[in-house]
This record gives sequence, C-alpha cells and structure tokens, in this order.
Amino acid sequence: MNFPNELKYTKEHEWVKIDGAVATVGITEFAQKELGDIVFVDLPAPGKAIKKSEAICVVESTKAASDVYSPISGTVKESNKALTTNPEKVNKTPYTDGWMAKLEKFDANEVASLMSAEQYKAFLGSKI
Repeated sequence: MNFPNELKYTKEHEWVKIDGAVATVGITEFAQKELGDIVFVDLPAPGKAIKKSEAICVVESTKAASDVYSPISGTVKESNKALTTNPEKVNKTPYTDGWMAKLEKFDANEVASLMSAEQYKAFLGSKI
C-alpha cells in the first residue's frame, strides 16, 4: 500500500497535500479499498467554507455511501470535476487524479496536527 511522504493524513483516512496557498484533499488508498468501486462523488461547490472534520463531500461505492471529512478548515477553491464522469479515478489514483477538492485560506496550525505517512502507517497497523 502506498503512503506518499509529502501528504498529511487523518484517522478518518483522508489526506491533504499543501502546495503554497492551496491544500488538496482526497481519501487514502486504504479508504478507497475499504469502500470498493467508487461509482459517484458528490463534490463541494467552489466558495464553500469548510470547517475541520466537517463533511466536504460524499462518495458512493458499490458497498455504501460515505462522507469524506475535511482534514483542515478552509474555503473550497476548486472541485475535481473529472470525478463527476470518472469517479473510478478515486480507486485508480487516489493520490493524484482522484483528489476531491482544493482549499484556500486554510489554517496551517491544523495541518501541523495531522499524521505523517509513518504515523498513518503505524495507525493502520495490522489493517494493511
């Protein structure tokens, strides 16, 4: 299983990547495997203010519908519109093409409180 070092992780299996003033959010490889085949993603609208741990979007799979929680607070700058027609990108490339939202005006202190790749891997323990 892949755990990119440049990402930060949550116990709810979301990831965030900081690139300057933009934070990209998605779900981890572990999360997408647990969900199964993703068939629909309900994305947030640009301009929407999101608080840390608030549902940022919903993913539906062949098994269930699940909320995706924002790892940090911020304002939605952009949603990954490609997921509306190709939700399977979340399964195929969760850390690249399968991102869900880009946030701006985020809280850097909240980013610092998230898990590193090694901490996330340890958190998963025997589940991987």
